[in-house]
Amino acid sequence: MLAAERHAMILDRLVRRPAVRVSGLALDLGVSEMTVRRDIDVLEARGALVRVHGGAVRPGSLSSVEAGFDVNRTRGGVAKQRIAEAAVSLLSPGMTVSITGGSTTYALAPLLSRVPGLTVITNSLPLADELHRLDAGAPGEERPQVLLSGGQLTPSKALVGPLATRAISSLRADLCFMGAHGVDASAGITTPNLAEADMNQAFARTCGELVVLADASKIGVVSLARVAALNTAAVLVTDHPPGDDYAALTRILLDPVPDPDPEERP
Repeated sequence: MLAAERHAMILDRLVRRPAVRVSGLALDLGVSEMTVRRDIDVLEARGALVRVHGGAVRPGSLSSVEAGFDVNRTRGGVAKQRIAEAAVSLLSPGMTVSITGGSTTYALAPLLSRVPGLTVITNSLPLADELHRLDAGAPGEERPQVLLSGGQLTPSKALVGPLATRAISSLRADLCFMGAHGVDASAGITTPNLAEADMNQAFARTCGELVVLADASKIGVVSLARVAALNTAAVLVTDHPPGDDYAALTRILLDPVPDPDPEERP
């Protein structure tokens, strides 16, 4: 069995349950526990799971806990970059695009100058700052115009509250790129921050198409506050096939992370 197949099976089990054991995975996959531990190490490096004694758990499985932006930014960097690359392919020159806060949406920043004439509406302080710093002097590149909402700063460095919601509600975007703490076929798009849920609802109401960006660690996670049903999203951009129940609700745009371990089991 290819390592990529094992990784997909491990993540599939974590979509359906919050934790898995090394011993159980070894039996199911027909490999040694040492092989499973190596697989878990690779997946943890991508941010797809968290290693614990005897197994692994889904990251962010506690519904009311919100990790800070700087912590999340270091998790699953390869997956986030590839999700960003796939998401940018949905943009056209001259679009107005709204982008919510979060470390996955932040990965879009260095790619947006590829699309000329963009106007970016955001409540993400790090994203706005990165776009302001962009060197758009390269041929064919153009720094986007940025509109930043005011508001109160969250641990994810997103601006929320009545001021921010009012600002976003007064604008209109062709497309919205939305990050999420959790994406579940039944519970929908969720976040542990009530004010951020209210803010993201405003983003969803004021865009032509909603595009959700979520790596494998977010799939199947249900958090405290619901933003929207999954079928309100036109596209879900992810790095791992989330299952037929997800595909029945929205278009899935996949950009799988390449497997660094090509080892096959004899």
